[in-house]
Amino acid sequence: MAYRYGDRQQRTLFPQSIDEYIPKDAPVRAYDVFVDSLDFGQLGIALEPHRVGCPQYDPRIMLKLLIYGYSYGVRSSRKLEREVHYNLSFIWLTGGLKPDHKTIAEFRRNNKASLSKVLKQCARLCIELGLIEGNTLFVDGSKIRANASIDNSWNKDRCGKYLKNIDKRIKQILNECESVDRSEKDRGSLIELGEELKGQVELKSKIEEILKTIKEQDCNSKNTTDPDCVKIHSRQGSHAGYSAQSVVDAKHGLIVSSDVVSESNDIHQFADQINKANETLDKKCQTACGDAGYASIDELEKIDSQGIKVIVPSQKQAARVKKENPFDKSNFRYDRENDYYICPSGQTLTYRRTEPERDRRVYRVKRSTCEKCQHFGKCTTGKIGRKLTRMIKEDLKEKLEAQYEHPQSQKIYNLRKQKVELPFGHIKRNLNSGHFLLRGIVGVKAEMSLLASCFNIVRMITIIGVTGLIDRLPS
Repeated sequence: MAYRYGDRQQRTLFPQSIDEYIPKDAPVRAYDVFVDSLDFGQLGIALEPHRVGCPQYDPRIMLKLLIYGYSYGVRSSRKLEREVHYNLSFIWLTGGLKPDHKTIAEFRRNNKASLSKVLKQCARLCIELGLIEGNTLFVDGSKIRANASIDNSWNKDRCGKYLKNIDKRIKQILNECESVDRSEKDRGSLIELGEELKGQVELKSKIEEILKTIKEQDCNSKNTTDPDCVKIHSRQGSHAGYSAQSVVDAKHGLIVSSDVVSESNDIHQFADQINKANETLDKKCQTACGDAGYASIDELEKIDSQGIKVIVPSQKQAARVKKENPFDKSNFRYDRENDYYICPSGQTLTYRRTEPERDRRVYRVKRSTCEKCQHFGKCTTGKIGRKLTRMIKEDLKEKLEAQYEHPQSQKIYNLRKQKVELPFGHIKRNLNSGHFLLRGIVGVKAEMSLLASCFNIVRMITIIGVTGLIDRLPS
């Protein structure tokens, strides 16, 4: 069988423009038109083509380079620099310009706040194209590593142990200095001890400053590399990181809004994330859905009070194994009119006190009554008899639990996993973004905005195609 061979020395008549090398349906053309459709004034990036002085790179070209690079997992400024030299798509996108890695890094560093606004405009373009309806929203969070080591995270206990050891070592050094001074021998070791003492004193000062910051900010820990990140726990262990949030529309699974918070869980995020998404939509959604990680009654109340249907299971509803317990609280009937509970044996648990710090009311039956019951020992063995607690917002909790159990709600909740977890899977695996490059909360918010925008662009191309997207995007 004959083989095909190439000839690098063969002379050919090349096309006169780079554009002829890029097919009309190449994805890079969609990225080019997308960035051109953005309102740079709203982003906060000034376009000054007639500015006096040394010419700068057009901000539109720099943003195209970042978004296209992020979409293919190329985030490092040095790797982006390499792409604009050797990758034809990048060369076409920049028009043959070749910014170096310092220029790319500086643009990204100086425009963090502007980059964090890209997703909002991207989502509104999706709304204009009819790809986002905004009726049903799914919210989810994922832990993403920070550009910092967990070894640089300090808490009060760690600071205390280090300070104790440093004080002990300083005392030892002073004793050694005194011994050398008395013996009047090996005076050279005094210089070494003096240098070590100086180092220990400086280290003590740094740790004391960290401890002071922890106390002043009333936080659990502080990372010296990235002060805004927190300690997160995952299947891979403990790391320094952030909680990334995304709100996804039910129609095509496009991201409406994203955020990054310095929290280790999602419990305080539901209301903020839904409200931000509604702001982007410029209307209230009809249904908001999340997993049990968002089951904070205070957070859910903020959304429910707006007339939005909330579909979030309680921790108990989310438990995979439900143990049948005839003496569970659910088997005690509450008399709302008289404010007391009736146990399965017909005894009354009356109101005793309110615990405002825990937002609950306490109901109890006398131990003497319980001891006479045939179920004593199974229902309770408490010294004060059977006790029940009722949340101050128990009525709302019961309403939301019943709302979650409704068949229509179950259909919506079953869609949640495939809709809202896909973006994070794409971002972490396909875009190689299991960790942030930038440091600080402003920087990671900017990166998350770019990554979410990249996901939306890929989805738009999948739904309507490259040429269809180019034709429908505003020029």
